[in-house]
Amino acid sequence: MPSTFLRTPSRRALASASAAMALALTASLTASLPAAAAAATTPVISEVYGGGGNSGADLRNDFIELGNPTDAPVSLDGWSVQYLPASPSAGTRVQVTGLSGTIGAGEYYLVGQNAGAGGSTDLPVPDATGTVSMSASSGAVLLVEGTDPVECRTAAACAAEDGIVDIVGYGSAVVHEGTPAPRLDNTTSASRDGDLTDTDDNGADLTAGAPSPVNSAGETSGDGGDPAEPGDLRIADIQGTTRTSPYVGQDVVGVPGIVTAVNVFGSARGFWFQDPEGDGDPRTSEALFVFTASTTPDVSVGDEVLVSGGVSEYRPSGGSQTITQIGWADWTVLSEGNGTPASVLLEEGTLPDAYAPETGGDISGLELEPDTYALDFWAAHEHMLVRVEDAPVIGETDPYYAFWVGTESDELVSPNGGTVYGSYDDPNSGRIKVESLLDRSTHPFPQVNVGDLMAGVTEGPLYYSQYGGYLIRATTMGEHVPGDLERGPVREAGRGETTVATYNVENLDAQDGQATFDELATGIVDYLRSPDIIGLEEIQDDNGPVDDGTVTADATLQRLVDAITAQGGPVYEWRYIAPEDKQDGGQPGGNIRNVFLFNPEEVDFVDAEGGDATTAVEVVDGRGGPDLSVSPGRIAPQDEAWEDSRKPLVGQFRVDGEDLFVVTNHFASKGGDESLHGVRQPPTRSSEEQRHAQARVVRAFTDELFEADPKANVIVMGDLNDFQFSETLDILTGDGPLTNPMLELPEEERYNYVYDGNSQALDHILVNDALDRRMDMDYAIARINSEFHDQVSDHDPQVLWFEAGGRGHGRDRDDRGHGRDRDDRGHGWGWGRGPDRPSWY
Repeated sequence: MPSTFLRTPSRRALASASAAMALALTASLTASLPAAAAAATTPVISEVYGGGGNSGADLRNDFIELGNPTDAPVSLDGWSVQYLPASPSAGTRVQVTGLSGTIGAGEYYLVGQNAGAGGSTDLPVPDATGTVSMSASSGAVLLVEGTDPVECRTAAACAAEDGIVDIVGYGSAVVHEGTPAPRLDNTTSASRDGDLTDTDDNGADLTAGAPSPVNSAGETSGDGGDPAEPGDLRIADIQGTTRTSPYVGQDVVGVPGIVTAVNVFGSARGFWFQDPEGDGDPRTSEALFVFTASTTPDVSVGDEVLVSGGVSEYRPSGGSQTITQIGWADWTVLSEGNGTPASVLLEEGTLPDAYAPETGGDISGLELEPDTYALDFWAAHEHMLVRVEDAPVIGETDPYYAFWVGTESDELVSPNGGTVYGSYDDPNSGRIKVESLLDRSTHPFPQVNVGDLMAGVTEGPLYYSQYGGYLIRATTMGEHVPGDLERGPVREAGRGETTVATYNVENLDAQDGQATFDELATGIVDYLRSPDIIGLEEIQDDNGPVDDGTVTADATLQRLVDAITAQGGPVYEWRYIAPEDKQDGGQPGGNIRNVFLFNPEEVDFVDAEGGDATTAVEVVDGRGGPDLSVSPGRIAPQDEAWEDSRKPLVGQFRVDGEDLFVVTNHFASKGGDESLHGVRQPPTRSSEEQRHAQARVVRAFTDELFEADPKANVIVMGDLNDFQFSETLDILTGDGPLTNPMLELPEEERYNYVYDGNSQALDHILVNDALDRRMDMDYAIARINSEFHDQVSDHDPQVLWFEAGGRGHGRDRDDRGHGRDRDDRGHGWGWGRGPDRPSWY
């Protein structure tokens, strides 16, 4: 077939023309313009881009491009482009960039603006330069015949103001013509079509796509022209033997290969192409990705192509690996229907056991050793076709249409078929994420659980994401074969046993749907067997993320308790301390906090009034041992360890005449840590510092309790956001009376959370020796969430059983024997549930 020349996007027909060719094109261009454009008498704003130098951007600079749809050159001397933010006020300063020179008929004029810290590609030489840092998402650009700042701040006022020649408002900009152009991001610009159509409606006239700046000389970034013959470079040359291309920031011409996959969805569209021959060097990948932003590339799998464009290293986020790609691309289809190169089978023994070279720094510049390190293997096969066969699922389908499979059977396998993370030294190199390039309307994405099987072949190009690292973008998806994973209940409490549980209910608020409350209630009643005490984490205020100063959570808790009762469970009471507004981290506006639920038919809560968001609980002398100054209370809430983090909640319970002190926690998240798959190896776990400080504060409090009574009954539990082998847990338990019953489980059962295909432990129940001796290590994790795709929370709850005083209580005796009269303590009273008896908070 004849060669086909293709470009990204179509407006490049003008962009790639030389200045000499522009005049020859003017006549045909003018003849083809629609009526609105043919009548144009002035230049227009043809493209705006504000993502330059931001994360993920190829270009270093923001820019504004003008186009001249008229049939004569126009002098821009004394003109300006002016920038307004999306929502300007009367006091907003207009940023003005002066222009000079002439914009020829059918030509473009480029105004370069500020550079960001990132990006790898320069603009073509600008015709004018400003210092404006434009918003990547929303703003307004005005073309003005004059240099005085405009006075208007609304669309109507700007439409009426003299001197304004053209306006482009994008995103949520209040200044615009007609309707705003689309909201943009770091990798997209808003541009007119090749005819520079201007109907005075930005939403209709401009579309989002890959930035394509053109100057008055017809030059554009990375414009390789129409490749007709293979150039000097092959894909392996461009990929190089490290993680960074030796040609980054340079243009390449006529790079040959076979199209292996096409992404036609989203704002990161493009295609993969691979050299069917290769160079034989195991360090160099034989494939590349051609990035076309929101433009669907007109290629098909099996096309033989020559590609020209600019080489860049796209870094999805700080600290992540970079993705070598070609942008600003032109390509030629030489032939169609060719076979694709054979995919690399990821089978047992393919991945090295060692995960990454540990240099204590950035490994980007190191020579790849794909036979030694798993991360190097992935980098050396970037964009190449890979496949798995009969792959076991080790991470359930998430809300973003992805799941994880395993390739190595010698890693620590959980009883349900997951891969257990048991040490910082072994991240489990055989994990690989799977996403799909298939149309979900005709190929529904598999809804898989841990332990399921993807039978047959799952195949596609190897890509990289900040969320999970290297992954297969599947063009062929294996057959989903469900496993035998089922939710199962923990055992019933025996005669004389008290049960305590911890459960992270994942940002529960009163505005959630009834199904969420019903599913949580089913878990608590049917699977946890209605524990006597439950420490809840991630309870939000009564209107969730609505940021209006609400801090109470009674409506949220009432809905949960009602759902539990409807499921056949007990009528729980609750206790909590309302946080100060926006001081405890979590989802903005949600005012997350820890809460106690308890069954008043089985245990008593010892109320001691006076607790609030800023009052620190203290250990005080009681009549029969230590008491709490306030109950419920917060441990050192004004300590800097709890800045922008959930404060621990402590409560004093009475169980068969004995005091039980329970601390429920939600330590600082792992947000900010470098990822396992990032460029710094080993990764820095910066978030640990705050958790270590939090653990020391909680440890100091429990040490006070034990100093007052070495045999005090103490439980410390909750979402500690750290592993059983971490320093955080060691601070809490090391050389002290607290122990972690999880450590008595077999190694392959030590998990309650699945992240990036690693089954791991973030939630814990710690008990002291006094309780430990009574509970006979009766502790269980209820596996009802983390391994299932239809989870109501991403955490599995835990339960422990113990006997208080060796005697039976509520379940078996009419005389509950709850000990001394609370009225004698002078600490207040127990508050019930319901609207007539509000909870203590």
